[in-house]
Amino acid sequence: MSTAAPMMVVPRKRRGAELFLLLFAWILVLGAYAQVDLNVTGELSPRFPVLAAGTGIAVLFAHLAVRWRIPYADPVLLPCVVVLNGIGVAMIHRIDLVNDPPLDGARTQLIWTTLGLLLFIAVVAVLRDHRPLQGYTYTLGLAGLVLLLLPLVPGLGTEKFGAQIWIEIGGYSFQPAEAAKVVLAIAFASYLVEKRDVLALAGWRVLGLDLPRARDLGPILGVWVVSLMILVSQRDLGTSLLFFGLFVMMLYVATERPGWVVLGTGLFAAGGYLAFLLFDHVKIRIGAWLDPFGDFERYYQVITAQFGLAWGGLLGTGLGEGRPGLTPLARSDFIAAALGEELGATGLMAIILIYGLIVFRGLRTALQCRDPFGKLLAAGLAFGLALQVFTIIGGVTRLLPLTGLTTPFMSQGGSSLVSNWIVIGLLMVISHHARRPIATAVELDPDNQTTQLLSRAT
Repeated sequence: MSTAAPMMVVPRKRRGAELFLLLFAWILVLGAYAQVDLNVTGELSPRFPVLAAGTGIAVLFAHLAVRWRIPYADPVLLPCVVVLNGIGVAMIHRIDLVNDPPLDGARTQLIWTTLGLLLFIAVVAVLRDHRPLQGYTYTLGLAGLVLLLLPLVPGLGTEKFGAQIWIEIGGYSFQPAEAAKVVLAIAFASYLVEKRDVLALAGWRVLGLDLPRARDLGPILGVWVVSLMILVSQRDLGTSLLFFGLFVMMLYVATERPGWVVLGTGLFAAGGYLAFLLFDHVKIRIGAWLDPFGDFERYYQVITAQFGLAWGGLLGTGLGEGRPGLTPLARSDFIAAALGEELGATGLMAIILIYGLIVFRGLRTALQCRDPFGKLLAAGLAFGLALQVFTIIGGVTRLLPLTGLTTPFMSQGGSSLVSNWIVIGLLMVISHHARRPIATAVELDPDNQTTQLLSRAT
């Protein structure tokens, strides 16, 4: 009596699904851009055919790079990012048209998008395997700290809007903290994989929580001090929150000790309160959060954003039919308010859901990953993106105080856009290793009942 040969389930590459989603995303973005032109000027821009062809070729090259180098990568991440990036460019173009003569911010954003796509392709094609990055723990950690503190160098750092987080070279400004978050996420993951057994040891028990031992507090206290230095010297609440929150979350994932989260939250709350007492810049942000209508001149930006969201209502005014240009910095810090006005609460919620889908796929990659370093790095990158989206959209909608962070992939600015494309490249590299099979097929020999391995993944 013959026995049916059991077959191992082979994961599907799903590159065809990714191509279909990319086509849908490309059509959606072009439709948004065309609607802006038609509603504002009554005709398509002469550059629209060039834009359509150029973006289509760029997206196709990114897809081919994924198909060639990491065929088992997550098929949803790249289309989601293309939608967000494209809608962001369309909204920047819409705000450009408010001015007379029109500004050219969308063209600049497209240049940065092209650079981000090139770096994404470079990460996919050159790196391909994330595991060698684990060998550069302290080198990357030092590089990340240098990038964070670079704006403090005299003659190099510049102050804008009360925060000194930019460096200016040759007339171009750059936020090194955006690159630092990628570098430090890798360094944190590598360090915590090595030290997680020590850091997981419980010290004393307070209110049902196992807090760490006093001798193990060094890492979190060191990161807390650095985050306070950023907060005090650069007056940048957003970067300080992102940097410290990323480390605490990765520490919790590595050790599974909630005591680290409680301790980290308490330390950052103490630092934030100290900054509120010392700096007028932080006081203004807190005042704009608690009572923006108490001082119309000082909190004009927040007030106009609230009126824009209210005017948009549930379904929005339509792309090109609102007045998002009335809000200062609508192309960067407050692009979520501009989108909420013209796409409505429904459109803004859809955008948030796309962000949520990216974070979900990143965390799913972390769960599927077989090596501890990749698992921790994927979780850190996904959480960093989630924290950034939560704080900036929470600030725009007055759920939280404003932090000055950018809306990933959508806000105008090259440093944030390029860094986040690198984050997606790393997540897709990790997902390729998490999803690819160890063995592609296993067959049971009915004659001698031995298992034969037919083929293995490279």
